[in-house]
Amino acid sequence: MANRHTIILMQTSQNRATRTFMDYESISQAMDGICGLYERKLKELNPAIRNITYDIADLYNFIDGLADMSALVYDHSIHAYLPYDRQWIKQRTFQHLKKLAH
Repeated sequence: MANRHTIILMQTSQNRATRTFMDYESISQAMDGICGLYERKLKELNPAIRNITYDIADLYNFIDGLADMSALVYDHSIHAYLPYDRQWIKQRTFQHLKKLAH
């Protein structure tokens, strides 16, 4: 699963103008990017707090609170991108954070 180009598609509200994408060189980097997005949002909402902590449920609520989020992951064997849903993203962020904790 390493070095598989990953595109995160997201829409932050019902307004179609909030559609955007982020692309990464690997699934791991994409999961880091999603966590970073959430951490920046937390800092924006809590500017006076220096060290902000959160748990996986908070991250899941953030992901679920977006109007839409999905991933496209490049599969070298078929030379195409495979789509993955929000649930897959949540599972992968959990696995990623678990790996970082050890």
